Amino acid sequence: MRSCMQIKNLEKVYGNHGAAARALNGVSFDIYTGEYVGVMGASGSGKTTLLNCVSAIDRATAGQILIGGRDITRLSAPELADFRCKMLGFIFQDYNLLDTLTAYENIALALTIAGTNPRDVDGLVKCAAEKLGIADVLEKYPVQMSGGQRQRVAAARALVNNPALILADEPTGALDSKSARSLLECFRSMVSESGATILMVTHDPFAASYCDRILFIRDGKLFSELRRGEDKRGDFFDQIIGVMAALGGETE
Repeated sequence: MRSCMQIKNLEKVYGNHGAAARALNGVSFDIYTGEYVGVMGASGSGKTTLLNCVSAIDRATAGQILIGGRDITRLSAPELADFRCKMLGFIFQDYNLLDTLTAYENIALALTIAGTNPRDVDGLVKCAAEKLGIADVLEKYPVQMSGGQRQRVAAARALVNNPALILADEPTGALDSKSARSLLECFRSMVSESGATILMVTHDPFAASYCDRILFIRDGKLFSELRRGEDKRGDFFDQIIGVMAALGGETE
């Protein structure tokens, strides 16, 4: 398998030497192209900090983050902005759609910012919408959509640029169980049919059971790792619950 991202001895320290808090402490792992990886851990364990460092929202204190062979910890601010635009896709718990734009316009905006040829935009938007089952809401505004539809639009926006890596931060947190299941099945399709690579932070073992692999973080370090392999999703869910118990119960 081809490596999509390599994390090497990643550290993140907040504050100064007199009152320093180490949020990440020597974290290392690889993610491979076409893999769907979940990150779980208790509140304050470092999982959100990890996502923030990978997304270049936060600067790592030490270590390397290589995506597509480039170490993003060494990029300048303009280089980082360009990298995030062209190489990363983002799916947030609260959707982050622009209320004044239609679904079509929200998805197309990602292409416009990335400098896509205007002649290609329409086809790319409609293709992404078809893959995620939202072709019938393209002319609607976010306020006219259900939570599940809004999150699918956000997923289409993340996918449309064909980024190297899609980052999802608690993407099912604001959805009811039916919409959450539908979105997670869409994610699996994005991986199996489009070759997408997804890194998802979640506290929900049901959402995590859709992943290929789960990384568990405790006190800024990797605590454990689970691979689904050929297991049925229900069996993988039971394994996740077992690790959560070892972590000390709930991951929130």
